[in-house]
Amino acid sequence: MRTRTLTLSAAVGAALLAVTALPAGATGTANPRSAQEGSVSAAALLAKVTSCSQISSGKYRTDEETSATVPVCGKNGAVFWKADLDIDCDGEVTAKCNGDTDPWFQDDTAFHQSDGRPLRADSLPYVVVPSTSGIWKYTSSGIKGGGVVAVVYNGKVEYAVVGDTGPTQIIGEASYATANALGIDPDPETGGTDSGVTYILFKNAQVSPIESHSAAVSLGDSLARQFLANN
Repeated sequence: MRTRTLTLSAAVGAALLAVTALPAGATGTANPRSAQEGSVSAAALLAKVTSCSQISSGKYRTDEETSATVPVCGKNGAVFWKADLDIDCDGEVTAKCNGDTDPWFQDDTAFHQSDGRPLRADSLPYVVVPSTSGIWKYTSSGIKGGGVVAVVYNGKVEYAVVGDTGPTQIIGEASYATANALGIDPDPETGGTDSGVTYILFKNAQVSPIESHSAAVSLGDSLARQFLANN
Protein backbone atom coordinates (compact mmCIF):
# COMPACT_ATOMS: atom_id res chain seq x y z
CA MET A 1 0.00 0.00 0.00
CA ARG A 2 1.21 3.50 -0.79
CA THR A 3 1.21 6.60 1.36
CA ARG A 4 -1.33 8.93 -0.19
CA THR A 5 -0.39 12.54 -0.86
CA LEU A 6 -3.93 13.47 -1.88
CA THR A 7 -6.96 13.13 0.35
CA LEU A 8 -10.58 12.48 -0.42
CA SER A 9 -11.47 16.05 0.45
CA ALA A 10 -8.88 17.33 -1.99
CA ALA A 11 -10.48 15.27 -4.71
CA VAL A 12 -14.04 16.48 -4.21
CA GLY A 13 -13.83 18.80 -7.19
CA ALA A 14 -12.29 16.19 -9.46
CA ALA A 15 -14.32 14.58 -12.18
CA LEU A 16 -15.40 11.06 -11.24
CA LEU A 17 -14.20 8.31 -13.54
CA ALA A 18 -16.86 5.92 -14.79
CA VAL A 19 -16.80 2.60 -12.97
CA THR A 20 -17.16 -0.25 -15.42
CA ALA A 21 -18.54 -3.47 -13.96
CA LEU A 22 -16.45 -6.61 -14.25
CA PRO A 23 -18.01 -9.65 -15.86
CA ALA A 24 -20.95 -11.06 -13.92
CA GLY A 25 -19.01 -14.20 -13.04
CA ALA A 26 -16.19 -12.32 -11.30
CA THR A 27 -16.13 -12.74 -7.53
CA GLY A 28 -16.81 -9.69 -5.41
CA THR A 29 -17.61 -7.23 -8.17
CA ALA A 30 -21.40 -6.86 -8.28
CA ASN A 31 -22.36 -3.19 -8.33
CA PRO A 32 -22.99 -3.36 -5.42
CA ARG A 33 -23.80 -6.76 -3.91
CA SER A 34 -26.43 -7.54 -1.29
CA ALA A 35 -26.48 -5.36 1.83
CA GLN A 36 -26.14 -8.46 3.99
CA GLU A 37 -23.47 -11.15 4.09
CA GLY A 38 -24.01 -13.90 6.61
CA SER A 39 -26.57 -14.06 9.39
CA VAL A 40 -25.33 -11.29 11.71
CA SER A 41 -26.72 -7.81 11.17
CA ALA A 42 -24.75 -4.58 11.07
CA ALA A 43 -26.78 -3.28 14.02
CA ALA A 44 -25.92 -6.31 16.14
CA LEU A 45 -22.20 -5.91 15.48
CA LEU A 46 -22.21 -2.16 16.06
CA ALA A 47 -24.01 -2.62 19.39
CA LYS A 48 -20.92 -4.47 20.64
CA VAL A 49 -18.42 -1.73 19.71
CA THR A 50 -20.01 1.36 21.21
CA SER A 51 -17.13 1.90 23.64
CA CYS A 52 -13.38 1.54 23.20
CA SER A 53 -10.85 -0.16 25.43
CA GLN A 54 -7.76 1.18 23.70
CA ILE A 55 -5.00 -1.36 23.03
CA SER A 56 -2.82 0.78 20.75
CA SER A 57 -0.13 2.91 22.37
CA GLY A 58 -1.30 5.94 20.41
CA LYS A 59 -3.82 6.93 17.79
CA TYR A 60 -3.80 6.95 14.00
CA ARG A 61 -4.55 9.55 11.37
CA THR A 62 -7.02 8.77 8.60
CA ASP A 63 -4.99 10.78 6.06
CA GLU A 64 -1.61 12.49 6.03
CA GLU A 65 -3.13 15.91 6.69
CA THR A 66 -5.48 14.92 9.53
CA SER A 67 -4.76 14.74 13.24
CA ALA A 68 -4.39 11.42 15.05
CA THR A 69 -7.82 10.56 16.44
CA VAL A 70 -8.37 6.84 15.77
CA PRO A 71 -7.42 4.25 18.41
CA VAL A 72 -7.31 0.49 17.98
CA CYS A 73 -9.75 -0.99 20.49
CA GLY A 74 -9.86 -4.43 22.08
CA LYS A 75 -12.79 -6.81 22.62
CA ASN A 76 -13.07 -10.50 23.44
CA GLY A 77 -11.91 -12.29 20.30
CA ALA A 78 -11.41 -9.18 18.17
CA VAL A 79 -9.93 -5.74 17.72
CA PHE A 80 -11.71 -2.87 16.01
CA TRP A 81 -11.45 0.70 14.84
CA LYS A 82 -13.77 3.28 13.34
CA ALA A 83 -12.39 5.36 10.49
CA ASP A 84 -12.75 6.39 6.87
CA LEU A 85 -12.28 4.14 3.86
CA ASP A 86 -9.65 5.00 1.27
CA ILE A 87 -9.45 2.77 -1.79
CA ASP A 88 -6.57 0.33 -2.14
CA CYS A 89 -6.14 -0.85 -5.74
CA ASP A 90 -2.74 -2.44 -5.22
CA GLY A 91 -1.86 -5.95 -6.34
CA GLU A 92 -2.53 -7.70 -9.62
CA VAL A 93 -2.76 -5.37 -12.63
CA THR A 94 -6.32 -5.29 -13.98
CA ALA A 95 -8.48 -2.97 -16.08
CA LYS A 96 -9.66 -1.22 -12.93
CA CYS A 97 -6.46 -1.28 -10.89
CA ASN A 98 -3.30 -0.13 -12.66
CA GLY A 99 -0.92 2.78 -12.94
CA ASP A 100 -3.31 4.72 -15.17
CA THR A 101 -6.39 4.44 -12.94
CA ASP A 102 -4.54 4.84 -9.63
CA PRO A 103 -1.76 7.42 -9.07
CA TRP A 104 -0.55 5.43 -6.02
CA PHE A 105 -0.70 2.00 -7.65
CA GLN A 106 1.76 -0.70 -6.57
CA ASP A 107 1.78 -4.07 -8.28
CA ASP A 108 2.14 -6.06 -5.06
CA THR A 109 0.37 -6.69 -1.76
CA ALA A 110 1.84 -7.70 1.59
CA PHE A 111 0.06 -11.04 1.42
CA HIS A 112 -0.32 -13.25 -1.64
CA GLN A 113 -2.75 -15.71 -3.19
CA SER A 114 -2.15 -19.44 -2.80
CA ASP A 115 -0.42 -19.42 -6.21
CA GLY A 116 2.04 -16.77 -5.04
CA ARG A 117 0.58 -13.90 -7.04
CA PRO A 118 -0.48 -10.57 -5.48
CA LEU A 119 -4.09 -10.20 -4.43
CA ARG A 120 -6.61 -8.77 -6.89
CA ALA A 121 -8.09 -5.63 -5.36
CA ASP A 122 -10.99 -5.23 -7.77
CA SER A 123 -12.44 -8.67 -7.06
CA LEU A 124 -11.27 -9.64 -3.56
CA PRO A 125 -12.59 -7.79 -0.51
CA TYR A 126 -9.57 -7.11 1.67
CA VAL A 127 -8.55 -4.63 4.37
CA VAL A 128 -5.26 -2.81 4.93
CA VAL A 129 -3.70 -2.82 8.42
CA PRO A 130 -1.05 -0.33 9.54
CA SER A 131 2.50 -1.64 9.39
CA THR A 132 4.11 -2.42 12.72
CA SER A 133 5.19 0.64 14.71
CA GLY A 134 5.34 1.95 18.25
CA ILE A 135 1.63 2.67 17.97
CA TRP A 136 0.55 -0.92 17.41
CA LYS A 137 1.88 -4.28 16.24
CA TYR A 138 -1.02 -6.10 14.61
CA THR A 139 0.54 -9.56 14.97
CA SER A 140 0.73 -9.12 18.75
CA SER A 141 -3.07 -8.93 18.75
CA GLY A 142 -3.52 -12.20 16.88
CA ILE A 143 -4.08 -10.50 13.52
CA LYS A 144 -2.43 -12.09 10.50
CA GLY A 145 -2.52 -12.08 6.73
CA GLY A 146 -5.72 -13.76 5.60
CA GLY A 147 -7.42 -12.95 8.88
CA VAL A 148 -11.14 -12.26 8.76
CA VAL A 149 -12.59 -8.75 9.01
CA ALA A 150 -16.22 -7.67 9.29
CA VAL A 151 -16.46 -4.27 7.59
CA VAL A 152 -19.63 -2.41 8.58
CA TYR A 153 -20.99 0.64 6.77
CA ASN A 154 -24.43 2.18 6.29
CA GLY A 155 -26.31 -0.86 7.58
CA LYS A 156 -24.22 -3.32 5.53
CA VAL A 157 -21.78 -6.04 6.57
CA GLU A 158 -19.04 -7.15 4.19
CA TYR A 159 -16.58 -9.88 5.15
CA ALA A 160 -13.03 -9.30 3.98
CA VAL A 161 -9.54 -10.61 4.66
CA VAL A 162 -6.43 -8.86 5.94
CA GLY A 163 -4.69 -8.42 2.59
CA ASP A 164 -2.18 -5.59 2.73
CA THR A 165 -0.20 -3.39 5.10
CA GLY A 166 0.06 0.37 4.98
CA PRO A 167 1.79 3.39 6.52
CA THR A 168 2.70 3.19 10.18
CA GLN A 169 0.61 6.18 11.23
CA ILE A 170 -2.47 6.00 8.95
CA ILE A 171 -5.53 3.77 9.23
CA GLY A 172 -8.75 3.26 7.25
CA GLU A 173 -8.24 1.60 3.87
CA ALA A 174 -9.75 -1.35 2.02
CA SER A 175 -9.76 -2.81 -1.46
CA TYR A 176 -11.77 -1.66 -4.46
CA ALA A 177 -13.98 -4.75 -4.08
CA THR A 178 -14.71 -4.02 -0.41
CA ALA A 179 -15.86 -0.50 -1.17
CA ASN A 180 -17.89 -1.61 -4.18
CA ALA A 181 -19.73 -4.23 -2.15
CA LEU A 182 -20.60 -1.66 0.53
CA GLY A 183 -21.98 0.83 -1.97
CA ILE A 184 -18.98 3.16 -1.62
CA ASP A 185 -17.50 4.73 -4.76
CA PRO A 186 -14.51 2.44 -5.49
CA ASP A 187 -12.62 4.82 -7.77
CA PRO A 188 -9.02 4.64 -6.48
CA GLU A 189 -8.38 8.34 -7.02
CA THR A 190 -11.66 10.06 -6.13
CA GLY A 191 -13.71 7.40 -4.32
CA GLY A 192 -13.95 6.21 -0.75
CA THR A 193 -15.76 7.77 2.17
CA ASP A 194 -14.54 10.18 4.83
CA SER A 195 -16.10 8.45 7.87
CA GLY A 196 -18.60 5.94 9.19
CA VAL A 197 -16.76 2.67 8.57
CA THR A 198 -16.20 0.14 11.37
CA TYR A 199 -13.56 -2.56 10.97
CA ILE A 200 -13.84 -5.59 13.28
CA LEU A 201 -10.83 -7.92 12.95
CA PHE A 202 -11.23 -11.36 14.46
CA LYS A 203 -8.21 -12.71 16.34
CA ASN A 204 -6.32 -15.88 15.44
CA ALA A 205 -8.43 -16.60 12.36
CA GLN A 206 -7.21 -17.20 8.84
CA VAL A 207 -8.98 -17.86 5.55
CA SER A 208 -7.46 -20.56 3.36
CA PRO A 209 -7.00 -19.94 0.55
CA ILE A 210 -6.84 -16.21 1.15
CA GLU A 211 -8.44 -15.48 -2.23
CA SER A 212 -11.64 -17.41 -1.44
CA HIS A 213 -14.28 -14.83 -0.58
CA SER A 214 -16.87 -17.53 0.07
CA ALA A 215 -14.55 -19.01 2.71
CA ALA A 216 -14.18 -15.57 4.29
CA VAL A 217 -17.96 -15.17 4.48
CA SER A 218 -18.46 -18.62 5.99
CA LEU A 219 -15.74 -18.21 8.60
CA GLY A 220 -16.62 -14.59 9.23
CA ASP A 221 -20.26 -15.38 9.93
CA SER A 222 -19.25 -18.04 12.45
CA LEU A 223 -16.78 -15.70 14.17
CA ALA A 224 -19.30 -12.86 14.21
CA ARG A 225 -21.81 -15.06 16.02
CA GLN A 226 -19.12 -16.00 18.54
CA PHE A 227 -18.27 -12.31 18.91
CA LEU A 228 -21.86 -11.46 19.79
CA ALA A 229 -22.02 -14.29 22.32
CA ASN A 230 -18.74 -13.37 24.03
CA ASN A 231 -19.13 -9.59 24.30
